[in-house]
Order: sequence, then structure tokens, then C-alpha cells
Amino acid sequence: MNVESKIFVAGGTGMVGSAVIEKLLASGYANIVTNYYSRRPSETAASRVRSQRLDLTRQADVEAFFGQERPEYVFLAAAKVGGILANSTYKAEFIYRNIMIATNVIHAAYVNGTKKLLNLGSSCIYPKLAPYPMKEEHLLSGPLEPTNEAYAIAKIAAIKLCRYYNEQYGTDFMSAMPSNLYGPHDNFDLETSHVLPALIRKFHEAKEAMEKGGSSVTVTLWGSGAPFREFLYTDDLAEACVFLMEKHNAQDVGEFINIGTGRDLTIRELAEAVKNVVGFRGEIVWDATKPDGSPRKLLDISRVTALGWKAKTGLEEGIRKVYAWYRENAGTAGMTAKTEGTGTS
Repeated sequence: MNVESKIFVAGGTGMVGSAVIEKLLASGYANIVTNYYSRRPSETAASRVRSQRLDLTRQADVEAFFGQERPEYVFLAAAKVGGILANSTYKAEFIYRNIMIATNVIHAAYVNGTKKLLNLGSSCIYPKLAPYPMKEEHLLSGPLEPTNEAYAIAKIAAIKLCRYYNEQYGTDFMSAMPSNLYGPHDNFDLETSHVLPALIRKFHEAKEAMEKGGSSVTVTLWGSGAPFREFLYTDDLAEACVFLMEKHNAQDVGEFINIGTGRDLTIRELAEAVKNVVGFRGEIVWDATKPDGSPRKLLDISRVTALGWKAKTGLEEGIRKVYAWYRENAGTAGMTAKTEGTGTS
């Protein structure tokens, strides 16, 4: 890529898309176009990149957009995402919207001569009981976690689309699978969010309740707290995305590549970390009648490390940044389920 290359960031108002745009702008890229579906860009963002409303599940609209814009480089950061509750409740929406988004964008990129595309997925593509840390070759080696199977199948399909377009048409389409993501512009809706933003909101609201006179406020969390999860700050993922686009290609990456920190912790430990950052002094109650999801999701990141990339943001530092963003934006942004974001469950 060069600074004048036309770049399309699909899902640019979501958590990951907005981070990728910020990284591109900071790196000097200026010819950036993005789309939104339901979450409009802020005035600041709109003044820095060109943005238009575009439903990526509508094939004709996507084909018309690519035909007009003809982007040279594409970051596919758009997805219908959510946590265990959302994945379990809206299975048809998750598989349909994510397959349609991937199919339309990847095919339109091929038809219109896109030089390089980076497709972003999720660590939930791996089997529920995959060996740990999970290596790229573990894909499709066993049954998926039932609570997010619909989403995972759509993301696996996107990986295969990129691979087979490369093999048949000679395209340069890469796929990257990040660990659980968190950052500014996340979804904090308690019915559809992932675990970390949900914890931030729950502890924040419980802290406010205590400050208003509640003497016995507790926070109830799903499951046992025993599963392990790995968390990656979105700015680090954005850096990895730009790094791969600038310096590598599909031949370097292989079918897909893991992006993570190489470190995980239990949900119970995560809850304590968020509780401490927020400053909640009450009790945590674990509801063991609720599902835990996959027991562990630690990624093997040796391949991306060998290419020369490493995450920089520590978990506590990242939580503090997200909590600061949440306090500034609670009630006005990131509070409801959106289609532009991408993430994991």
C-alpha cells in the first residue's frame, strides 16, 4: 500500500473498523472509504474519511459500490457479533448475515480487481475441545462449541472463500483470526455484548447503585468463572492488520493466521480485574445454571510472531482505557447491538 492507495474498511464504525481507520490515518493513508449500516460515523470521523450507508448483505448494492469505488485494498471488519446469549438466541441472523457479508465483499473484491483483502474472523472457529494453544492446523479437527456454532460456521466459510479464490483466481486474500477483542466503540448492551464490555457495564452500574445508598449490591455473572479466555486490545489488532497488509501476502500467511497475546486468564480472574479497575466494592455472585461456553480459547501465535508482530497493550492498561471511554460515552454510543463491529465470543 502507499499513502494514495484507495482503501475500503468494511464496517468502519464498529469497534475494529474504527480502530483500523485510526491506525491507517496515523500511518499517513488518506484515501479511505468506509460504510455504515445502523451506526452512523461521528462528525469527527466523517470529516476524515468518506462514508456511506451500505448494507453489505445486499449483493447488488455491494457490487455497485465496488464498481464505483474500485478499492485497491480491503479490510473486511464488518460482522454481526455478540456474546453467548446473542449467539444462542439469534442463530439464523448470525449465520445468514455473516455469510452474506463475507460472500458479497470477497466476490466483489475479486470481480473489481482488488489487489489485497484482509478478512477478519474469530477464535471461535476452532473446535470446542481443540488442543491448547490452538494452532491454525486445528481448524475443523472436531465439533464446534454449540453456543456459537452459527457464527463460527460463517467465519469458517469466509476463510475458505478467501483460500479458494486465491487458488482458483490468483487473488491475494488473507484471513486473520483474533482472540477475544475489546476496546473503544465496543457494544455494551447486556443482552448482546461480549464478556469484557458486559463486565464493565455491570460493575459500573453496581458501583453507581452503591454510591446512591445501596448497601448490599451484588453483581451476578454467568457460569462458573472457570473458562479461560485470551483478550486482545483493538488498537493492537489494528496494528497487526496494517502490518500484514503492508508487509505480507496470502502466501506468507497461509490459509489464515492467529492474532493474539499468547496469554489467557479465567473469567473469574477477568471479573476481579474489571471490578478493581471500576472500583466496585460489592460481591460477585456466579450463576452456575448459565452456560460457560468453550473451556479455553488460547491461540498459538507463533506464526504471526515469526512474521515480526507482537501485541503491546497489557490487559489492565486496556481495561482502564475502555472504562474511560465507556464513562465518556455511556448512554450515547456503544450501548446496543450493531452489525458493523467484529469480535469474538
